[in-house]
This record gives sequence, structure tokens and C-alpha cells, in this order.
Amino acid sequence: MNSAAPSVILSITPLGMPWPTLDPFLFCVHHDDAYPAGNGRYGPDAALLRGRQIGSDFSGQAGWSMYHGEQVPGFPAHPHRGFETVTIVRQGRIDHSDSLGAGARFGGGDVQWLTAGRGIVHAEMFPLLRTDAPNPLELFQIWLNLPSASKMVAPHFTMFWSQDIPRQRFTDDAGRATEVVSIAGTLHTPAGATAPLAPPPDSWASRPEADVAIWTLRLAPGARLMLPPAAGAGTRRMLYFFAGRTITVDGQAVAVKHGLELRAGSAVPLVNTGAEPAELLMLQGRPIGEPVAQYGPFVMNTQAQLQQAFEDYRRTQFGGWPWPDAAPVHGDRADRFARHADGRTERFAAQETS
Repeated sequence: MNSAAPSVILSITPLGMPWPTLDPFLFCVHHDDAYPAGNGRYGPDAALLRGRQIGSDFSGQAGWSMYHGEQVPGFPAHPHRGFETVTIVRQGRIDHSDSLGAGARFGGGDVQWLTAGRGIVHAEMFPLLRTDAPNPLELFQIWLNLPSASKMVAPHFTMFWSQDIPRQRFTDDAGRATEVVSIAGTLHTPAGATAPLAPPPDSWASRPEADVAIWTLRLAPGARLMLPPAAGAGTRRMLYFFAGRTITVDGQAVAVKHGLELRAGSAVPLVNTGAEPAELLMLQGRPIGEPVAQYGPFVMNTQAQLQQAFEDYRRTQFGGWPWPDAAPVHGDRADRFARHADGRTERFAAQETS
């Protein structure tokens, strides 16, 4: 007697703040803020700040938060050690500044991949550049762990500009389209393989055997897609359904705002059963499988290493802070740019100002 095939869905979890993650990922958050018009000083009008806990506002009041920003929304200077941040900005602009002297303004599909390594201080501010219209901002921030051999490497940041990130469009038998954006991880399909941009050299994602993938998917109403299996043995995979109404995953109905752990070695049929586009984020990778000692912005392997991180930060400030204040903003123009610590500069004219 034949038994039923095991489900490709291992678990389904409602999405809160932050989203659940699996090793090698540590943290994932989706910020979707409907910021108002700016006040000419990159922040909201003072009247809109009433009732908020300024300095730690995660309220979502009126559809947006100030986070740790006091006049400009965002996250003023703060340290990291022992892991990487991958910041995917789908709409709006982020201003990056760090203790290496590097600065950047990015958004509209750009990705910043920051290897904190032995220690960096950075600020991530969300300037409200438009004074005549709203300033919507949408981003993912993902924390990817570093293995013990890489926790004390030199800090480094890489920009993946939107126009360089591979995007692949699939059309099902009914002509309905799906777009897959591959930030990390090769996308294997019957039509061939789409290779992503190279991750930072010390990243767990730089190792082929780690099988790390970070993809976003957008399925038109009614669209069908066969999500290909992961390549590596031992890989784990999470799929986050964050926008839309309903989908089916291997025939099982799933409502929006749910995360699913999937059998990574299985192909997974996805169908958007809703009347609007369905959007998903996929994170996968082979677990690092090492002990994790974490306190706030420091992620090490032992409590002794964690204590050393705090002592090192108190003593050195991870190189100090070369900016005039803790929450720098890079001017009025919406142009995207990066000025690296070695003086190399990249700049692109704004395609849009949101």
C-alpha cells in the first residue's frame, strides 16, 4: 500500500515583527512606511510627532514610525560585529554613513550588503526628500550570520545597484507572469541558470556549498510558478508571503502575512489565487551549525567573545565616528550614490524620487 507523499510544507507561521528565520539567517524585518511630505529638513512636520515615543518609535501610528530617529526617521549611529546586513530597498531612499568614512544614498530596488566583521558603526537614515508629496519607504533588512572563521574579518560594504541585479520573468501556460529577483543564489530553470552578483568575499553566501539564496517573487493574479528545488543537501528554506491576498503552496491555501518553512530539496508549485499580485521573499541556505551568542548588535559564538566585543567597542568605538552628527543626511538630491572608504565613488541620476 502506497503512502501519501510528504508535504513540502514543514510549518506555517504568522508574520510578526521580526519575521522568523532559520540558520544561517538571524533576523528579517519588513519596513513599509507611508511617510508624509517632508518639512524641508528631511523629517515630518513637528505636529505629526505628537504622541510618539521619540527616540524609540515603532508605533506605526498613521502608517509610519520614526524608529530611533529624533528629527529624521531611521537608525542613527550604532555598532555591529560578527554578522552581515543585507538591506533591500524597494521604494524610497536610505542614507548610509559609517565609521570607515563611507557614505551612500540608495533605493528604488538597490541592495546594500554590509559585512560587519570585527566591527563597524553605521547609521541608516530615511530622509523625507519630497516636500510636495508623500515619501513612501519599503525595505527588507536581513541579518546573515558569519561563520566563526570570518567573524573578525575587516568590515566591508558592497552595493548591488538595481539595474545590475538579475531579474527573470516567467510566463505560465495562460500567459500570466511571475518576476523573480535574485539578490543571492543561482536560479536554475529549464531555460537555464541565472547567476546573481557576487556576494562579499567573506560572506557565508560566497561559499557555493552554503547554497544561500535571497529572492523576491511577484506573481500576477492567477499566475503559476514551479519554485525549483535547492541545490545543496542540508539546505533549509523559508518563504514569506508578505503582500497580496491568497496563494496555494503545493495545493495548500495560505493567507497573506504568513511564513512557510519548505522542504528545500523539493520543487514547489505556487499559484496566486488572489485578485491582486502576490509578493514573496525567499531565504535559504545550509546552516552554519555553530553556537550563537547574541546581544543586540553583536553576534559571536561564545559569551566570552560577546563580552570582548563590548569591551572593544567601549575602548575603540570601532574606529570612531567621522561624521558631524549621529544621523547624517546626504543633501536634497534623490540621486543614488556610494562613496567607498577607499575614495571610489559611484553615482546614478534619480529615476524617481520616492
